[in-house]
Amino acid sequence: MSVPVRVAAPTVLVVALALALVLALSACSATRTTGEGGEDTRPATADRPVAGKADAASGVVLRAQRTTPTDIDLRWQGGSSAASGHVLEFATEESGPYTVLRYLPPGATSYRHPDLIPNTTFFYRLRAFRGPASEPVGVSLPEGELTAADEDSSHDWLPARKDPKRTVPGRPLRSTGAGAPTGFKVAVKHANGILFTWTDRASDEAGFLLEARTRTDPAYEPVVVLGPDVNSTGLITLPTEKEASYRVRAFTYGERSNVVRLTTGEAAGP
Repeated sequence: MSVPVRVAAPTVLVVALALALVLALSACSATRTTGEGGEDTRPATADRPVAGKADAASGVVLRAQRTTPTDIDLRWQGGSSAASGHVLEFATEESGPYTVLRYLPPGATSYRHPDLIPNTTFFYRLRAFRGPASEPVGVSLPEGELTAADEDSSHDWLPARKDPKRTVPGRPLRSTGAGAPTGFKVAVKHANGILFTWTDRASDEAGFLLEARTRTDPAYEPVVVLGPDVNSTGLITLPTEKEASYRVRAFTYGERSNVVRLTTGEAAGP
């Protein structure tokens, strides 16, 4: 099962999320990046995938196919086995800015971008991310949903925070095995709320990913994207996340794939 990534607040990622919702009319998790020139942006017909040459350092080949006038399917193959996963990004201009659609685990090779704006050109690319994860911790929340008392109570534990007491002189993540978060702990706040804390031991992270593996998931998947130097965040769980294993990963960005371009068609009539 695939769980959408929730961007922890307060960060600039929330702004990008709003942009993605307006542009794509679909549920997206957002970060912000900048496009680069010299990338393959050849057009495609509605039923023919685009496949440009991947960057030599990446080895990932991204393809896109319009499966309905306003749905685009993306598929990819190749890439480094050392990658911890990939970030799928899109833009409506060749030069960006690019908005994050999804942080994906390493085994993912496809994604559908649905319900898009008609007659609009979309650009897509993948970026590898890599970095070490903490030791996992299992969580089993009490039965039940949010109560009125839970909703009325203070949730000051929920926003992402940077506590200097849990930051130590770090090591570069590009050093093999270095910089993994330690001291990963969970505190149950109510039947659907968990506080996570850890010690930041990386010196050059682009951010952190809170990852979960539920009873029905074969692997860990990112559920919250956090900025650099963060070492505390809360989570309001989905029903499937009440009993799960959690961990946190410090990460940096790696190589990019080719860029593909596809234009949506006319929206279906009433």
